[in-house]
Amino acid sequence: MTHLNSTSIGFIGLGLMGKPMVRNLKKNGAHVSLFNRSRSPRVEMEREGFNVAADAADAAAASDLTICMVSDTDAVESVIFGDRGIATGIRQGSLVIDMGTTEVEATREFADRLKQSGVGYLDAPVSGGEIGAIAGTLSIMVGGSDDDVRAAEPALRALGNQIVHVGDIGCGQIAKAANQIIVGLTIGAVAEAFALAKSGGADLDKVWQALSGGFAGSKILEVHGRRMIENKFTPGGTVITQKKDLTQALKFAAAVGKDLPSTSLCRDLYDELIQQGDGELDHSALFRLYSN
Repeated sequence: MTHLNSTSIGFIGLGLMGKPMVRNLKKNGAHVSLFNRSRSPRVEMEREGFNVAADAADAAAASDLTICMVSDTDAVESVIFGDRGIATGIRQGSLVIDMGTTEVEATREFADRLKQSGVGYLDAPVSGGEIGAIAGTLSIMVGGSDDDVRAAEPALRALGNQIVHVGDIGCGQIAKAANQIIVGLTIGAVAEAFALAKSGGADLDKVWQALSGGFAGSKILEVHGRRMIENKFTPGGTVITQKKDLTQALKFAAAVGKDLPSTSLCRDLYDELIQQGDGELDHSALFRLYSN
């Protein structure tokens, strides 16, 4: 266990990932001050004994570092720079860590804006879904300065078992874009393969067992393949989020002059799933496009 020695941490965003993450920070010895824009998660965490701040500014003011785990780029900008946002309360010399999946260029802009006020910034998106957040085994991809990474490392080690300093500001988000391309396309590959096997009359459970021991074996096949077989799509990561992440990857690809045709097709398939009303399901529900 990493002991955080009563480090004061602000945490903004109490969704599927945020709630288990703050529980792990507290379990590892941090004093955590929370805020979430919607009320219900605040009430839930207050009942668990957490300190719930009046707003993001108050959460940051009481903290050595402040973590954001919110839904998208607009939400990150709002909780940092909006009315009573982090930037209005955070102390000079403190640190903001964005652990969501945010656009690369916006990430660099946010870091520059905070630097002018003497506040450090890391982009540290995660992979591992709700399962990894609960277990404290997230893979964390970090962009930022060596000094800021060292300062954040104890908190990050309470949340993940693989922390890789990828490079300068924005590089964590670039790694996460690559991650989401691989995840999204691999879910699509498993969905199509299972649809073919099912249509041909094969037992999907037996197919899953056979594939798991060969080159097709992967975490996606292991976890999301089971969800497809069992038709259980309680979200660990939603279809809406997967589509958003692929859209951001494509936007960055366009900015650097790269065409990603497979990613574009996969993004469109997730969009089709959203249009049929399945956006809040787990992203493995892509199988539903093929299973009717």
